[in-house]
Amino acid sequence: MIEVLRAGALTTIQDPGRYGYRHLGVATAGALDALALEVGNRLVGNRPDAAGIEVTLGPVVLRFARATRIAVTGADYGATLGTSQGTGAETGAAWPWWSLPVAAGEELVLNNAQRGMRAYVCVAGGIDVLPILGSRSTDLTAGFGGLAGRALKDGDHLATGASAAPGPGRASLSPDAPPFGVKSPLLCDFGYVHEPHRQHRRRTNADADAWSVVRVRVLRGPEYDSFTPEAQDAFWSEEWRVTPNSNRMGYRLSGTALVRESGADLLSHAVLPGTVQVPPNGQPIVLMSDAQTTGGYPKIGSVIRADLWKLAQVRLMGGVCFVPTTPALARKALEDELAYLRQIDAAIAMHDEHYARRCGMAQRA
Repeated sequence: MIEVLRAGALTTIQDPGRYGYRHLGVATAGALDALALEVGNRLVGNRPDAAGIEVTLGPVVLRFARATRIAVTGADYGATLGTSQGTGAETGAAWPWWSLPVAAGEELVLNNAQRGMRAYVCVAGGIDVLPILGSRSTDLTAGFGGLAGRALKDGDHLATGASAAPGPGRASLSPDAPPFGVKSPLLCDFGYVHEPHRQHRRRTNADADAWSVVRVRVLRGPEYDSFTPEAQDAFWSEEWRVTPNSNRMGYRLSGTALVRESGADLLSHAVLPGTVQVPPNGQPIVLMSDAQTTGGYPKIGSVIRADLWKLAQVRLMGGVCFVPTTPALARKALEDELAYLRQIDAAIAMHDEHYARRCGMAQRA
């Protein structure tokens, strides 16, 4: 159904992730911005565990063989939707966080991110590839899942699953229904991290002010107290930079070297996405979705689950600040995220009711 005309760099098939196998050494994988994927699936009527396309660097061009419905969420890539250039047909903007009808033969073009890092293309029915260990996510390190365990290439063809038949509560998600949008989490209060005003120490490079800074909440890790007071202060006050050698396994940060008072070696232990490790060079690493299941570096903290989607949207050389939090506030952050998703469900239901009423009036006329 979907032809990949241009694959871009590191475009993969991802769903919410591969859970329940970390004790066997299998990484979670899955969408780095899981919230964007979940909203996108809602906008096209998919199940929450449906697979979509994660775009990291454009340009990406996808052609749809038949009429369907799509949503582009996450980073704003200035996407456009229309027919091939030179045909004289009109091409329009494919706004992020909108549910959009697609005609047979139309092409979706994602150029380069204008804000953020990763975009998600969700298609009615989801991307239909063989599930491995209960997930369709691509694990690039292990080389399985997704499409042959690799990033997409020019000329690939992707099948989609059967979308649910339009009916009560779904008429507005049919391929011929008009577009509609929902609010981005960046425009919601829960998307911001509130903290007492304090001056973060900026990096000295001249381009530091040219990059946005993302604040994420962190719980203290088991080895937090083994770091010097100066290292602890730097961890919270530093404006860290995401270095170019970061990837889906982990974000390597640059800043003040974090020194331990006790340099005793640690036995290998379990780690999770969000864990902030500190290797011997003192530069923190935030583990991401493709991270290994065990590690031996000391853990100074852990980014809470509700803020991992924000990290996924930090550009290379972008800034990150860590904000201390508590387990109770971390649980509250997840509750706020679920409340946002319930608001989206309510908005889609209201839109569908309005659309069904309008169609009924048109039929009577």
